[in-house]
Amino acid sequence: MQSDTYHWISTFLEAQAAELGASTNTQLAYGRDLKDFDSFLAGRHLDFARATRDDVERYLVWCDAQGLAKSTRARRLSAIKQIYRFAFEESWRSDNPAIQISGPGQDKRLPKILSEHEVDRLLEAARGSGRNLHEKLRNTCLMELLYATGMRVSELVSLPVSATRGDPRLLLIMGKGNKERLVPLSPPARVALTDWLIARDQIDAAAQAKKQPASRFLFPSRGVAGYLTRHRFYLMIKEFAVAGGVDPSKVTPHTLRHAFATHLLANGADLRAIQTMLGHADVATTEIYTHVLEARLSELVLENHPLAKAAARKSKGSTSSDGQ
Repeated sequence: MQSDTYHWISTFLEAQAAELGASTNTQLAYGRDLKDFDSFLAGRHLDFARATRDDVERYLVWCDAQGLAKSTRARRLSAIKQIYRFAFEESWRSDNPAIQISGPGQDKRLPKILSEHEVDRLLEAARGSGRNLHEKLRNTCLMELLYATGMRVSELVSLPVSATRGDPRLLLIMGKGNKERLVPLSPPARVALTDWLIARDQIDAAAQAKKQPASRFLFPSRGVAGYLTRHRFYLMIKEFAVAGGVDPSKVTPHTLRHAFATHLLANGADLRAIQTMLGHADVATTEIYTHVLEARLSELVLENHPLAKAAARKSKGSTSSDGQ
């Protein structure tokens, strides 16, 4: 990547972090998308400073030809639009070549659903997973907190231990853009948190006895970040799925967040309250869970209602007759 282009991307990402509170994960995603666009331009002896609207549109056509999902193409165009808006404001360019380009839109897909029974099996698997008691208590705490609060995985793994002291009824979570929100803890989550804090403090005390610094995170790790990584937790939750007899393809940290919202809604919780607990800026984002619930209820009716079953048998018999 040319030095000017590197300067464009690095300065843009720094501004995103400083002015908009963009998370590390958001910055990394923008960086990957913009580097991909830069590679495309370099192959045509162009760069960000000289690219035209036609070049941006050709890149989107090229992305489509690679078989990239609409959501991925929309995200890449968003990154390009934002860096060119930033470049215009900084007077690096006198125009914004991407301003009038419409995005491809996104396929509207409902989140994968985990039933309450499947979540129970995941929680039970977490309780029995680990090389020792400390790991089992940590794994239990991770899963109970995730399901009880609907936290994003990045919020969960980076929780400061100071936020969890004193057997809290409410947990203060730092979300996107450094926005704080309070989420109530269920009794099982509070028990799991208390048990893990006792074990964690024992680990800290042993480390300090060896002149090692205490960690400020609830789920510490020896890695660079100092806490359990998203990737490690992603692998762990897949292991819990296998151990609990739940289809691993349905299980990610985010599907537990979906389960939290969907199960609350199914049991009568207010949509606005769920919006607040999830940290959604717009209630429209939260409304997808009403569609999830409607889809699930329709599925249950079709599978279990006597009239639906009779119609299915009749249809099957008619098809069989036609084939004779």
